[in-house]
Amino acid sequence: MPAPTPTTARAFDARTDATLATLRETGQFKDLQTIEGPMGPTVNVRGYGECLCFCSNNYLGLANHPEVVEAGIKGLKEFGAGTASVRFICGTFTPHERLEQRIAEFMGTESSYSFVSCWNANEAIFPTLCEDGDLVLSDELNHASIIDGVRLGSVIRKGLLKGVYKHNDLADLRAKLEKARDNPAVTGVVWVVTDGVFSMEGDIADLPGIRALCDDFGAMLIVDDSHGAGVMGATGRGTHEHQGLEGSRIDVFTGTLGKALGGGAGGFVAGARRVTDLLVQRARPTLFSNALPVTVACSADKAIEVLMREPQLVQRLRGNVAYARKSIRDAGFDVLDSPTAICPIIVHDTAKAIAMSKRLLELGVYVIGFGFPVVPEGHARLRVQISAAHTREHLDGLVTALKKL
Repeated sequence: MPAPTPTTARAFDARTDATLATLRETGQFKDLQTIEGPMGPTVNVRGYGECLCFCSNNYLGLANHPEVVEAGIKGLKEFGAGTASVRFICGTFTPHERLEQRIAEFMGTESSYSFVSCWNANEAIFPTLCEDGDLVLSDELNHASIIDGVRLGSVIRKGLLKGVYKHNDLADLRAKLEKARDNPAVTGVVWVVTDGVFSMEGDIADLPGIRALCDDFGAMLIVDDSHGAGVMGATGRGTHEHQGLEGSRIDVFTGTLGKALGGGAGGFVAGARRVTDLLVQRARPTLFSNALPVTVACSADKAIEVLMREPQLVQRLRGNVAYARKSIRDAGFDVLDSPTAICPIIVHDTAKAIAMSKRLLELGVYVIGFGFPVVPEGHARLRVQISAAHTREHLDGLVTALKKL
């Protein structure tokens, strides 16, 4: 491809500057805040000092847990700063093996395999597991990584079909499955993919209902439970446990180690051994990208160990969520009901959500406002996220600040 001419380069500059100017003028420009210290129920935000943190995915408070931190330090000292290789060459270390055994035990599956992020995991499964003649049916509110993973799969597999069903609508999913059964172009596997917990709404997929439909139509079920693992269910196994399903009833899980399970980085796929074996052999994100850093693998392994040893963390989180949601509603705000740790306060207008977020930060409460394009126009919200590490005083501080808006 030829180098850009001065004219085309100037055109890019002009259109980009215009876009950024519009974002600033309409109050939608996102400023990056810098944290000066560890992640916890309170954080030190540059320019604002110590603030209550209600926008972190640190649902169980394990990101700065002493055992989790020490495990990472130990891994760093024993195995060094980086793997310096992809997994199939010389990038597989004993902590990867231990972590993947732990994840499989935790999720109730035969096997698991780690990636540097859940985005990479979702990017891997569709191009790798799907073939021409397959059909992927995706919930319309699925995470962007699922959407992009399916799109990538259909680019690589020209004969891969894709469709979208209405959010958590079993009748629409059934109709799509019936249509697929009568479609001569669908000659392979039908895949249904859904988030377990939907990150913007805070609601959960009807996994028993979806599983029953998949059984009726012979479809495979993929669940990304990034916001459910460590949060949902009596022992934090995830949305499937919350709804009474065994892990083996989900054909493929994807998930993250960057939220409840240590708050670091990394993602995983969990399922049957044949699934992970195929990913090891064919998935481009693992064939062409370095392995998860060993220090992160050690921290995540310890975080899951702590959770399995102390399931009371999940009960503490659940109590905090119930208290916070009731207190926010009693303060006069429209907060979506959900059993998850995500409490979206609907304010509709994007600029308003961002302005409210900035004012809360000035009041010492760190909450992010989300608007278009993260959520549809007219559905902007403050996304409040609760942690087991929050105390009642922290939660009361959040509500006090909300009342001042």
